[in-house]
Amino acid sequence: MVDLHVHSTCSDGTYTPEELVDYAMEKGLRAFALTDHDTVNGLDRAIRYAEELRQVQAASPSDAPLPQVPEIIPGIELSTEYQGKDIHMVGLFIDYRQPEFAHYLEDFIRSRENRNKKMCVLLREHDIDITYEALLAEFPGAIITRAHFARYLLSHGYIQSMKEAFDRYVGDHCPCFVPREKVTPAQAVELILGAGGVPVLAHPILYHMSDDRLDTLVAELKKIGLVGIEAIYSTYNTAEERQIRGLAAKYDLKISGGSDFHGANKPKIDLGTGWGKLYVPDEVLEILRPDR
Repeated sequence: MVDLHVHSTCSDGTYTPEELVDYAMEKGLRAFALTDHDTVNGLDRAIRYAEELRQVQAASPSDAPLPQVPEIIPGIELSTEYQGKDIHMVGLFIDYRQPEFAHYLEDFIRSRENRNKKMCVLLREHDIDITYEALLAEFPGAIITRAHFARYLLSHGYIQSMKEAFDRYVGDHCPCFVPREKVTPAQAVELILGAGGVPVLAHPILYHMSDDRLDTLVAELKKIGLVGIEAIYSTYNTAEERQIRGLAAKYDLKISGGSDFHGANKPKIDLGTGWGKLYVPDEVLEILRPDR
């Protein structure tokens, strides 16, 4: 079993990259893809820690079977916009040290920082004592997302739930929301391909697009190099999975799948098993490998 859509504290998850490796071992995963939002900051940590565990196991004199250390698939989840909708593109097997790719991420992070500073100003205008510096101090090393704003408001007593933060302050069309500059899904596909990666359209059912509109998007992305589509996902029912598998067959796309695990930020979704019934077989990963 594998999980090809996982988040750490380097974006909006609550498990560190190292804790994800430990938890994946506990869950018996053969591999997982670390796909933090718009950042690759956790990849070196997860890959290095997994290798250290393998070395410890190799040096162990024990004859007892040891838990398998999972393969870490270097990935990312890029935020894009298409006809006014947020669309996410997952990149798997990316060369995250490639200079052009790294340069793009630096520019993107700078844009996100400017947005976050503006949101702090708006929140202060709504009588919330928050600064960008305080936000960074509360979540050291993380790429700040709206989930971090929500957790900050919750921990400082301004709201009673994460949902309230999005409903009152930082959700789309709320008074303290500032949209970010975003690339198009097509640009994200090209960026992932340029980094030697496998571009995958993430959780298409979540975009609530008409069948025709989704079909058009997939057709456009296939023309420029889309390789996969997330047909196995935590929240899909049987009919939804069948619909996306049908799109994959129509456009000769490979199937991908993952839980979209965020730890406590999505408490009902578990690593590897999603809402409890998710299962992404090993062959999904093998078929997605770039050399296949």
